[in-house]
Amino acid sequence: MSNPQNHVFILMGVSGSGKSAVASAVAREADAAMLDGDYLHPRANINKMAAGHALDDNDRAPWLAALNDAIFAMQRTNPVSLLVCSALKKSYRDRLREGNRNLHFLYLKGDKTVIEERLKQRKGHFFKPQMLVSQFATLEEPGEQEPDVQAIDINQPLDGVVADTLACINRITAR
Repeated sequence: MSNPQNHVFILMGVSGSGKSAVASAVAREADAAMLDGDYLHPRANINKMAAGHALDDNDRAPWLAALNDAIFAMQRTNPVSLLVCSALKKSYRDRLREGNRNLHFLYLKGDKTVIEERLKQRKGHFFKPQMLVSQFATLEEPGEQEPDVQAIDINQPLDGVVADTLACINRITAR
């Protein structure tokens, strides 16, 4: 059973949208627990991405199950938890919602040009910039049918994205 006072926020978006950087800063500011969903990928998925290949839905199934379990555990123990996860398709978000109340998605939304430039600056990450095309092709942008998703504009400095994210979390947890 989840604690109705506890909330889990998934920072979602394509690779390069700033999910990890924003989550790290927000976790510090809000004294929140944080988990990078990439750590729960099976070894085969990491090797596949490192080789420059996109994951398919079959690859993602065990990862989504592990994330769902992590969300359940986080809801039980922490007032505010953050999970970094691309959650590109509605079906993925629906899988994460299963059995998890007080789950919210914060969609770090930005245009392809901004994100492509950020990816080119990265070092030591297993994501390859050429995979951005497949990320945008896979992305099913959340709409009105998903009221638990809030969009955060990332076409601003990191401090602004962090402030907007904290404000959104504070609005939701104050309800």
